[in-house]
Amino acid sequence: MWNVTRPEFSAKETYEICISKVKNRDLKKRLNVVSSSIVEAAKDYAERAENAELHLVSQSDGVVGLVTTKEMVAVYDGRMAVQRGPGRSIYDKLKALPELGVCPFCDHGPVSTLDHILPKSLYPVLAVTPDNLVGSCKDCNTAKLTAVPTCERDATLHPYFDDISAERWLGASVVEKNVPAVTFHSIPVDSWPDALNARIRKQFRVLGLGLLYASQAAREISGQREDLIRIFDARGADGVREELEHKAETWRAYRLNCWQAATYRALSESPWYCGGGFQRR
Repeated sequence: MWNVTRPEFSAKETYEICISKVKNRDLKKRLNVVSSSIVEAAKDYAERAENAELHLVSQSDGVVGLVTTKEMVAVYDGRMAVQRGPGRSIYDKLKALPELGVCPFCDHGPVSTLDHILPKSLYPVLAVTPDNLVGSCKDCNTAKLTAVPTCERDATLHPYFDDISAERWLGASVVEKNVPAVTFHSIPVDSWPDALNARIRKQFRVLGLGLLYASQAAREISGQREDLIRIFDARGADGVREELEHKAETWRAYRLNCWQAATYRALSESPWYCGGGFQRR
């Protein structure tokens, strides 16, 4: 879960591009009339997101009684997300915002779609608002589905507005067994509001990050086994610990809360693992 540079596209520009080729005169007229409502809703959304108040954004059935929810969803599906749609270029640029094309929600899967932070079926006025669209992997998009926040503690972390990169919130523990393993958990940060820590815990659970990271760590542990055996034979447990601490620091410099940094930190702090636990399998 990491932040992404906020889009430069305005809601007005994006909406006007998406509806620019509507041929049905009645529909085009109604879509034009609600343009100001789209812009106002986007402004309110940004202000709410800045203050962690997206749970206060109102749901609606359509847009001001002139455009239906189905019609607004069609603007996104048929005029923005679809290949050759007039808004497709903006769609692709939004998808490209996450660093290295990796999903910002799980820091693992490749970005393959755009996720509506507030679902378009319940917030149609925000269907093509750039601030509400974040590049994500298919699994995270599916896991979130049409979840709606009912209070601040319940809201999804927003990659454009919520930056949780400065403090360590991802922890890991070594499982001492025949096949070494690492488990993951979220760590509450004392200097953060309780609501923010609750949001992190919930998103960690809903997206299944514990199982995802444990699986990746298992592969990492298996892959380093032979190197650690050589280091242990030459320099003992202290040598292994130093190697693991170096890897932890290298990954922390890249991203404090990546699963690799948490993994190597936990391994380096385990006397059992450094003393030979890595040789088991």
